Amino acid sequence: MARHGEASFGEGNDFVKKGGNTLKVPLLDLRKQFESIKDEVVAVTEQVYESQQFILGPKVEDLEQKIAEYCRCKYAVGVSSGTDALLISLMTAGVGSGDLVITSPYTFFATGGSIARVGAKPVFVDIDEHTYNMDPEKLEEAVSSIKRKDRPKLKAIMPVHLFGQTADMEPVLELAKRHGLCVVEDAAQAIGAEYEFKDGAIRRAGSMGEYGCFSFFPSKNLGAFGDAGMVTTNDADLYERLKMMRGHGAKPKYFHKIIGGNFRIDALQAAILSVKLKYLDHWTKGRIENARRYRELFQTAGVKEITLPLEKEKRHIYNQFVIKVRHKRDELRKFLDSKGVGTEVYYPVSLHNQECFQYLGYGNGDFPASNRAASTTLALPIFSELTADQIFYVVDSIKEFFSTGH
Repeated sequence: MARHGEASFGEGNDFVKKGGNTLKVPLLDLRKQFESIKDEVVAVTEQVYESQQFILGPKVEDLEQKIAEYCRCKYAVGVSSGTDALLISLMTAGVGSGDLVITSPYTFFATGGSIARVGAKPVFVDIDEHTYNMDPEKLEEAVSSIKRKDRPKLKAIMPVHLFGQTADMEPVLELAKRHGLCVVEDAAQAIGAEYEFKDGAIRRAGSMGEYGCFSFFPSKNLGAFGDAGMVTTNDADLYERLKMMRGHGAKPKYFHKIIGGNFRIDALQAAILSVKLKYLDHWTKGRIENARRYRELFQTAGVKEITLPLEKEKRHIYNQFVIKVRHKRDELRKFLDSKGVGTEVYYPVSLHNQECFQYLGYGNGDFPASNRAASTTLALPIFSELTADQIFYVVDSIKEFFSTGH
């Protein structure tokens, strides 16, 4: 590995050999991706401008069909964001005031927030320490611990496919079936991730529960040019109800069968996403290859102070590449920042410790695996356009931090 201020690679990279200059490695660089598809994106947006049809319409219908096919589902409904995908799914499922919904506390706020927004109560279940997804054994324990008088209030399970890998879905689905519960998959970070069942069947994220909820936030593997989302389902009745729900519950216009909301995806975002979807597998392949390269380089470097992400399920799409740092996580992050390496902490405070959820009555020590993840994990750059030099530099910088006694 290179010493500080020396190049590890030949001439021609952005890294200057002498003078202590750093190689800039952003956490995410969307400009490179845009440059490769700019002409196509500009062309489809001009089509939307010419049509002057900005709400729903053929561009949205085209994207919905393509996403349904990609996720191997029968139906897809475009919505305004990943958060609204969760919210509209719970509303469509009839989850409301006083109901209970099980999910994990180590996740983005929208997961628990959407449950609370419909008036339901989040019931948290700790994560598997290695995958960061819901622990099926803890799920069984949580259901068993619910008082008999409260059992009728339990309506749904919301497993999260965190960082690009599916939750262990077979036991989740089996439990849901036994107890008559709806399954809402939070697949915001997992479009294209796959899960293999014991019988060999392979299903994609969003195709296993009653609802699959996706985010097209710009930083996702498939990102819009703003907020956008999608709900997938295999049930025709739920599909029709979702479409009504996103348009204030109206069918036909001005005749409201249910109370819905304004959850519509913009036609402009749908048009852009249809272009980007063509390249999604290529970009995901790049992320998977970058993850492989990280593994090889960390092994060669002999960095013992970190744990690499576990690839447990069939296809991990690496929305994030999250390492576990045994000690000095925050100091390492500051050091990497000084070296020009972008990182992120997902998520520094688990939901059960958030101020707004104190009314749930959980204590700080109730979910130890979630707490440990919150205090030890660090996301490294993983976007598909990363160069080999940049990945080498990240690994080299982490080795330098630990080998110099920081």
